[in-house]
Amino acid sequence: MPLIDQLILFFVSLIANIMSAFAGGGAGLIQLPAIIFLGLPFSIALATHKVASVFLGIGATLRNLKEKRIERRFALFILATGLPGVFLGAHIIINIPDNIARTALGVLTISLGLYSYFKPDLGTTAMALNRTTKGFMIGGISLFTIGTLNGSLTSGTGLFVTLWLVRWFGLDYKTAVSYTLVLVGLFWNASGAITLGLLSEIAWDWLPVLIVGSLLGGYIGAHLAITKGNKAIKIVYETITIVVGLRLIFY
Repeated sequence: MPLIDQLILFFVSLIANIMSAFAGGGAGLIQLPAIIFLGLPFSIALATHKVASVFLGIGATLRNLKEKRIERRFALFILATGLPGVFLGAHIIINIPDNIARTALGVLTISLGLYSYFKPDLGTTAMALNRTTKGFMIGGISLFTIGTLNGSLTSGTGLFVTLWLVRWFGLDYKTAVSYTLVLVGLFWNASGAITLGLLSEIAWDWLPVLIVGSLLGGYIGAHLAITKGNKAIKIVYETITIVVGLRLIFY
């Protein structure tokens, strides 16, 4: 890549991952189109973006480990229910027309932002909800479904996890974003990257710039999410979900 393209890609990646780590998802809104614009075909761009997004999770994890906010058993539950969906989704995307999938996901993503907006107190305080066997079953099925979307598409699925943890399990936004960044950003995305890497091609020479931008952006964004209050995260979350949704529809 020419040096100017590398600089553009770095700053795009940095900004996209700061936004994503602050709100709990949405890095692909900016990063994936930039990779395509700079010359990679969609399938290779998607696989390359997935690999880079793992380093968003690493950067965010390094910052969140200092807070000791994540409960181990609940984290294992999210991984156990979501990862099988990620593997399934990575295989499904090959057979689904991209424009149909993106439009559907865009509509759903906008609905997340509007739902949060019209629930002023949602996610501002934490309360334990649906921690029964039935509650975990419904929550697990939904996480499996979101995992399928994560494996098959690239923008906004972390936002689904964030809102689902807030709405169904009663987490506040700050805690939900921490779970999303570590578990989705690192583990779900790593699984999707491996699967897509086996099914498609990865542009390895593009990755160093993307990795640095993702790593720094993940750390900075996670720091902002930790230091800011739930109301600030809620506003950013609602803004990004609507923008991501519109971007998906009018891609």
